[in-house]
Amino acid sequence: MNSPSKVPFVDLVSLHLEMREDLVSVLDEVLQTAGFVGGPVLEGFEKDFAQFCESKFCVGVSSGTDALRFALIGAGVRPGDTVVTVPNSFIATTEAISQAGARFDFVDVDERTFTMDPRKLQEYFLERCYIDRHTGRATSRRTGTPVTAVVPVHLYGQTADMDSILELAQRYRFLVIEDACQAHGAEYFSAKENGWRKAGSMGVAAAFSFYPAKNLGALGEAGAITTNVETIAVTARKLRQHGELKRYHHEVEGYNGRLDALQAGFLRAKLKHLARWVEERRKVAERYRELLSSLDSKLQIPYEPTWAKSAWHLYVVRVANRDELREQLAEAGISTGIHYPIPLHLQDAYRHLSFGQGDLPVAERASKEILSLPMFPQLNGLQQRQVADALLHALHTPAAQEEAESTLSAPSRPLGR
Repeated sequence: MNSPSKVPFVDLVSLHLEMREDLVSVLDEVLQTAGFVGGPVLEGFEKDFAQFCESKFCVGVSSGTDALRFALIGAGVRPGDTVVTVPNSFIATTEAISQAGARFDFVDVDERTFTMDPRKLQEYFLERCYIDRHTGRATSRRTGTPVTAVVPVHLYGQTADMDSILELAQRYRFLVIEDACQAHGAEYFSAKENGWRKAGSMGVAAAFSFYPAKNLGALGEAGAITTNVETIAVTARKLRQHGELKRYHHEVEGYNGRLDALQAGFLRAKLKHLARWVEERRKVAERYRELLSSLDSKLQIPYEPTWAKSAWHLYVVRVANRDELREQLAEAGISTGIHYPIPLHLQDAYRHLSFGQGDLPVAERASKEILSLPMFPQLNGLQQRQVADALLHALHTPAAQEEAESTLSAPSRPLGR
């Protein structure tokens, strides 16, 4: 009897082989023109990606980390300011805040979406801040500095509840910069505007990463800022190129954060397929929902609110015996991931900030129970059936059933607005 084939966590080989001719033509164009940095190839991608995100401006940069850092600085965040974000993100989120000179603080996430909980954000301003009588600004009791910005992270391809966050932004006078590094093609229904909005078009600015495994991935490192505010775009262009807009005229001290033309060309070629790839990811997610519905007492599938159209960068389930289950899936040839196993406030890098266990309990519980299943546009029904069968086998063992029924910590409750 033949053993089952392996199911990869992501398949970047097939995707790029399908596009080989287009990608090679990009390389030929760049070689023939020697336009390696900047120029029309970069400008063309920036124009196309801004249009895709329904934003006025796009500034290509060298990584998602640079994108968030430059967006923060361009929006007016200054050294010593406090920026609030969530703990269940990649460390680049807090690195960008620190590298902009600001201090970060955290609010917890919603049990079902894993994105910033607006109710906890409001509690943060009511209970963990005070209003400075001289400036009228909310000031963090932890950091002792004014909260000038909030960075909601659009996680796993799904947006945060932006209407609620933007309403609080008006009340407490802070900027909203979207961390959209996992949200290429995600949409949010704004009840306030009575229409769907693209990730990257709702805050004063947004940061995208084009790391190869993203929904829109470069063949290396790349990132971009989207914004409707021209001054933010102009500042970001200065920052990415040593503080200059005109050669050798340095208006500020900047960085070497440029997006090279070759990567911009690859991204522009792939952008033509992004909407289709996102739709294919949505079909994969729907098949998972159908296949895994019988396991609902032992495994929680992702929750998609009515106001969200996820781009399904990742398909993340929640299960009590996560580590044991992951080992069993690996034995069955199923590759998985964990995003993320240690919340940022508990990372060794931030031990000096004196956060502790129990400070952000939702994110802490989730970090022990989340498991990312294979997810990519070319994932077929047979492969998904193989994943589902392996899960069914693993979760119906007596030990797994007993642990799942007794320890799965996420409560079942409707998501409030």
